[in-house]
Amino acid sequence: MLVSLLLSLFSFLWHPAAINPRANASEITINPVSRNPEFCNIYGSVFLTSDPKYKRLARYTVYLEPEEAFANLVVFKEENKLFADNPGLWYPASGYDFADHVLFLTTNRAFADFSIYYTKSRSFAGCRE
Repeated sequence: MLVSLLLSLFSFLWHPAAINPRANASEITINPVSRNPEFCNIYGSVFLTSDPKYKRLARYTVYLEPEEAFANLVVFKEENKLFADNPGLWYPASGYDFADHVLFLTTNRAFADFSIYYTKSRSFAGCRE
């Protein structure tokens, strides 16, 4: 009973109307959630590895999709790092210490955070979400 009393008091004190009693429901603002996932911002030099010793350094786990239609991110391999300046344009880094992003490649789609597909056309590269 004491716990429920404390919880109700705590929720009352942190309610926006309790902080500002003159605020009504139309004045209360909520920060909108971004609809673009963070992996849509991956571009530049990328170190993609399936070696388990680099798994702890990886920000995301990635699945290499065999079909473009099911991929979350369509990737084009750039020959020059300076041209890898938009989502889906990746320059393959030679090592994790030279990369902007480190990604771990898995063979099981269930363990992946997102899937990628390599395209041969630069104009098709980008995020599908």
